[in-house]
Amino acid sequence: MRILAVWDDEAEAELISMYLGVDENEVTMTTTPAEFRAAIESGRPVDIVLMTIELPDPEAGFELFELLRERYPGAPVVGACPPSDVFRVVRFMANGMSAYVTRDPGGDYMFMLRAIMESTLVAVRSAREKELSQKLREEVESVRKLQQSVLPQNLMAPSGYRICARYEPAQIRVVGGQPVTMAGGDYYDVFTLADDRVVLLVGDATGHGMRSCLSIMTMHTLVRMMRRQEYTDTAHFVEEINRGLCEQSIVTRKGGFITLLYGILNPETRTLQWSAAGHQPPLLQNLSTGTIEPLAGQDAGGLPLAVDEDAEYESYTTELPDNCRLLLYTDGLDEAFPEGNDENHFGMEGIVRTLSESARLPLEETLERLFDASADHTRGDGRQDDTSVVLLEHRE
Repeated sequence: MRILAVWDDEAEAELISMYLGVDENEVTMTTTPAEFRAAIESGRPVDIVLMTIELPDPEAGFELFELLRERYPGAPVVGACPPSDVFRVVRFMANGMSAYVTRDPGGDYMFMLRAIMESTLVAVRSAREKELSQKLREEVESVRKLQQSVLPQNLMAPSGYRICARYEPAQIRVVGGQPVTMAGGDYYDVFTLADDRVVLLVGDATGHGMRSCLSIMTMHTLVRMMRRQEYTDTAHFVEEINRGLCEQSIVTRKGGFITLLYGILNPETRTLQWSAAGHQPPLLQNLSTGTIEPLAGQDAGGLPLAVDEDAEYESYTTELPDNCRLLLYTDGLDEAFPEGNDENHFGMEGIVRTLSESARLPLEETLERLFDASADHTRGDGRQDDTSVVLLEHRE
C-alpha cells in the first residue's frame, strides 16, 4: 500500500510509521497541517490515507479533508479521534470518509491500524468493482436493447405459410455461477417486398459487444435502404451489400466481417431463391417423407461480407415441397457445447433430431424446442454465442 498519513503526536507518528511500513508498504508520514497540505498538493500516488481529525482541531481538519477528497477522490480515508470526539467524525463520514478508529489512552489502537487500513482498502475496492460491474451490466443491457431494436416484431406470412423467428444472446457464467447475458452481433429479418415476395435473412457479425452490434445495424440499414430497389437476383443483392459494408470501418476494423444468408420466397411458385456469404445453407424438412437436409453443400456460400469488395456470390433456387419446413439459423444453435468440452457440439445431429421429434408440433413450439435442446446440451453453462433462427412452414 502507498499510505499518506498525518499525525499530531511525533512519538506516536514514528511508531505508526513502523507498524504500517511492514510488508513493503510505502508510508509518507507528516506531523503538521502544513506538511500534510504540501503532501496532498504534491500529487504523489496514494492508495489510502490515515489522518487524525485534530489538525489542530476538527474544523481545520475538515478543511484539509475536503482538500484531500478533491485531490485524491479515489483514495479511501481512515480517520482517528479521541473517544470523547467520536461524534465529530459523523461530519467526515457523511462526506466520504471510509472508516475511523478511536485513539484509546493506552495506544492499543496502533496495533490494529494496519489491519484496519488493509481491510478498508479491500472493502472500498470491492465496492468499486461491484459498482463497475453493475455499470458494465447496464452498458451491456443497453447495447442488447439497441441490437434487438432492429429485429422485426410482427412477422407477416403469406397465405398457406407460417413464419416464426427468435434471437437469443450469448450467456456465460462468471464467478459465483451468476449468468451474464452478452451483447452480440446476431441478426434476423423478415419482410415483404412490393410484389408480395418475402425476404428471409439471418446474419452473424464477428465478436460481441458494441462493435458487432453496430456492424449488424450498419448491415440492417443497408438492407432496408436497398430493399426499395428491384433486385431479381439474390447474389446481386448480396454483392451490393458487401460493397457497401467494405466501406464501413466499424465493420472492417481489425478483420471484422459478417456472414449472411439471404433468401427470397415466392409464395405463388413456392420457390426460394437464396445466396450465402460465408454462411451455412438453410435446412429443408420434408414433412411428408421425414427427410431433413441442407439445400446445398457447405461450399455453396462465398466469402463473408466486408472481406473483399469484389467478391462474387452465387444464387440458388429451390422448389419447396407441398408440406415442409425451412430453417435458417446462425452457428450459435449448432455450436452450443458444455463448458470445458468445446468439441462436443449440439451439431447438425442435434438440430435434425429436434426437428424430427417436433414435426407434429406447432411451428412456434418447434422453435422453442430447438432453443431448449441446444441450451440443454450445454448442461447449464449457456450458449457462448448468439443464436438467431428463422423457421418457415408450408402446408397444403
